[in-house]
Amino acid sequence: MPRNGHLRKSGFSLLELVIVVTIIGIVASIAIPRMSRGAVGASDSALAGNLEVMRKALDTFAAEHGGQFPTLAQIPGQFTGYTDHSATSTPVARPDATHGFGPYLQAIPSLPAGANKGKNTFTNKDPVGSDAAGWYYNEATGEIKANCADSEADSAGIRYNSY
Repeated sequence: MPRNGHLRKSGFSLLELVIVVTIIGIVASIAIPRMSRGAVGASDSALAGNLEVMRKALDTFAAEHGGQFPTLAQIPGQFTGYTDHSATSTPVARPDATHGFGPYLQAIPSLPAGANKGKNTFTNKDPVGSDAAGWYYNEATGEIKANCADSEADSAGIRYNSY
C-alpha cells in the first residue's frame, strides 16, 4: 500500500529528457570543433618538434666533426650510428676505438604533415616537395626542413617547408 494513498512514479519525464539531450548537444557543439583543431595542431607541433631535434643533432654533429655536416647519402647512419672524428668512414652500430661520436638520434623521425607524411627519407632535389622524401637536406649548408610543396601549409597559412 503506498504512503499517503498516492502511487509513486519512477523514471524521467519527457521534459527532463529533452533538457538533458539539449545540454549534451550544446556541450558537443562546443567540444567537437575544439578537439578537431587539436588534432591538426598536433601534427604541426610534431613537425616543429621533429625539426628542432634534427637541427640540434645536426649542430652537435658539426661541432664534433670540425664543422663538417653529414653527407646526404649517409645522413641516416651518421645520425643514428657511431662515427669517427672525420666522419668519412661508414657509421657503425656499436662504439669502438675509432667510432666514438654519436649517435645523435635514436631514429629518423617521420614527416608528420603534408603529402609526404610518414616518410623519413632525405632528398636535396629542388624545388622542395618535388621528390617523395620526407625531409629536404642541403649537406653544403646544413639546412634541413620539411619536404613539402609551397602550397602545403598549416591552419595559420604558414608553409610547412618554412618551419
